[in-house]
Amino acid sequence: MRNLITDVPGLTVGHATDLNLASGVTTVVFDEPTAASVDVRGGGPGTRETDLLAPDQTVGAVHAIVLSGGSAFGLDAGSGVMAALAERGVGFEVGAAPVPIVPGAVLFDLLNGGDKAWGRFSPYRDLGYASVEAASRDFALGTVGAGTGATTVHLKGGLGSASMRAATGHTVGALVAVNACGAVNLGDGPHFWAAPFEQAGEFGGLGLPHPLPALPDRPPLKGLPPGANTTIAVVATDAVLTKAQCKRLAVMAHDGYAHAIWPVHTPLDGDTIFAAATARMPLNDPVFDLALIGDAVVRTLARACARAVYAATALPQPGTLPAWRDIWGQPRTKSGSVRD
Repeated sequence: MRNLITDVPGLTVGHATDLNLASGVTTVVFDEPTAASVDVRGGGPGTRETDLLAPDQTVGAVHAIVLSGGSAFGLDAGSGVMAALAERGVGFEVGAAPVPIVPGAVLFDLLNGGDKAWGRFSPYRDLGYASVEAASRDFALGTVGAGTGATTVHLKGGLGSASMRAATGHTVGALVAVNACGAVNLGDGPHFWAAPFEQAGEFGGLGLPHPLPALPDRPPLKGLPPGANTTIAVVATDAVLTKAQCKRLAVMAHDGYAHAIWPVHTPLDGDTIFAAATARMPLNDPVFDLALIGDAVVRTLARACARAVYAATALPQPGTLPAWRDIWGQPRTKSGSVRD
């Protein structure tokens, strides 16, 4: 187990990162057409091809899911991912042209100090293409890909991932770009809201502070325009699921955000979660097994959110937010820790 979403068989992950742009793209590439759905809870989402993921829509599978910075400009990343897959002959056959199905979501990182003067066309199509070319079972966490320009209310955000075995024996994994309006850590300290779910000291092994601090009357919120945030994620399992079951998994997965980020699902966020099932292991019970897989997904996504901030490094641009490690020290390097 790599403690990455790629522990779920049937998918790879690739990043394309531009530190000068202070943005990037991360793509999940499936080995074969894969059942998927989506659930959007934030008030300011930016999405592509999400309508077709509804359980009552005709298209039954996707070929990749793309997460991107760049706000609405980042939606171009999906075109680059489609181009890379079509060159490989991946997609539904429409005459002689394969048509890859590539849903995606974007986060807002336009005000983070990066050079956004890209001229007529944004770089996100090329970054999307490059992310597919880089897809692998192993990938970095932190200030990479879609997490490159991400921030939280007072710390650098980033790209996180985690995995575990559900009580049913199925493997689940999560991949998340944390660009939250709120906070992933408690108050001004190093402790993470997701601490009760941590495994093997993967984000410092600090646990929760004792005694727990009283919550302030006013929660921490970024001082940016509405919609200038967003945490976007892909959760996956090797279970055999229908689109309707994937939808339920995406709904449950939002509890992972709630366990890791405070506040969450605000009008200032575009919080979106895709759920995919690579169909390697059937369910014994379609109701109770799905409930247990959903529980594992919640835990795993909460851990991935904390790992995103724990692994992040500050952007090179002056005046940008510090990273967790700048204040509280370097992440551990033992097994189960971040990959730099």
